[in-house]
Amino acid sequence: MEREFVMVKPDGVQRGLIGKIIDRFESRGLKLAGLKFLQMSPELASRHYAVHKGKPFYESLVSYIISGPVVAMSWEGKDAIEIARNTIGATNPATSAPGTIRGDFGVEIGRNLVHGSDSADNAEYELILFFKKEELINWSRDSERWIRE
Repeated sequence: MEREFVMVKPDGVQRGLIGKIIDRFESRGLKLAGLKFLQMSPELASRHYAVHKGKPFYESLVSYIISGPVVAMSWEGKDAIEIARNTIGATNPATSAPGTIRGDFGVEIGRNLVHGSDSADNAEYELILFFKKEELINWSRDSERWIRE
């Protein structure tokens, strides 16, 4: 089993898409392991986007992500990262496939609704940033036998 970090960004929260976004991951068979509604601090935002520090868009990225509340989530399942990334869609909503979150709800790259970790290492790093170990729940879903062989 793999854990993935997903965040509904401020534009997704402001547009009232939290429930629809959560539904996409549940419908794909992923299991929710953690959920937080929070206002990111500048310090947390700079740690989250540390990989982009020094790039021309870094400051605007941090300003945007702290501009409103976000929803931080941990999703679990076999191939959770790949499934989540495919569910989210391409970074640019204009080129994102219909049926993906960004393809169905997004309009432009600067307001692409949701973030998902792109690797197991990044997922682990981001989950530690947003969740204490005890906040990620290990639980059994009764319907799991109908989702996985």
